[in-house]
Amino acid sequence: MTEPTPDTEGLRIASPLKTPRAAAVAGIVFAVLLIASLVLLQISTPPDTGAAGTWLTDPARRAAVAVALNFIPFAGIAFLWFVGVIRDRIGRHEDRFFATVFLGSGLLFVGMLFVAAAVAGGILAAAASRPFGSAGTSALSVSRDVTFTLVDVYAIRMAAVFTLTTVTIARRTQIVSRWLTAAGIVTALLLLIGTGISAWLELLFPAWILALSIDVLASGPRAPITPDG
Repeated sequence: MTEPTPDTEGLRIASPLKTPRAAAVAGIVFAVLLIASLVLLQISTPPDTGAAGTWLTDPARRAAVAVALNFIPFAGIAFLWFVGVIRDRIGRHEDRFFATVFLGSGLLFVGMLFVAAAVAGGILAAAASRPFGSAGTSALSVSRDVTFTLVDVYAIRMAAVFTLTTVTIARRTQIVSRWLTAAGIVTALLLLIGTGISAWLELLFPAWILALSIDVLASGPRAPITPDG
């Protein structure tokens, strides 16, 4: 067996120290951007589908929606980075089943979030290029319904699955505080069954990621569990 070189030893020592900070920073960036985006969309677009196009005549609301949509790509990039560094922190303790669900739900969440943002961006672009008649208003209503369905029904439920798998992995590998696992279970259950009650429940997911990231940043590297423990 060849002896590890000094450079290799340095990389092995540095990796567990850098990964938690990278995960925390990426999670914080994702949470802040997504919370800002969701809040801007909630306060700028009407809750009823009958008034789907009225907000387009208000320059301030259009600008707020445009800012919210521009946050989405950067939030998605930060989320993918967060997923990658969390998996790296888990390392050899990663379970294949939960790793598949963890990664798959995360990718689906980002994908559907991007599609919803693209549809909403299409509404803004169409409204800016030409005025809408009655047929155009109907198209706006459909586009708005598609956007909110993608987010409320599909993306948020994928976020719930991601939260559950993250909680399961975190409990087995002891990489976060115990209270965060309990909070994650509550968050996931509310996201699964409560999105139809209030759209503001969507904020629970980025809020939990924010709390998780702050915990990771504050705790620093944790000693991983041993196969016997």
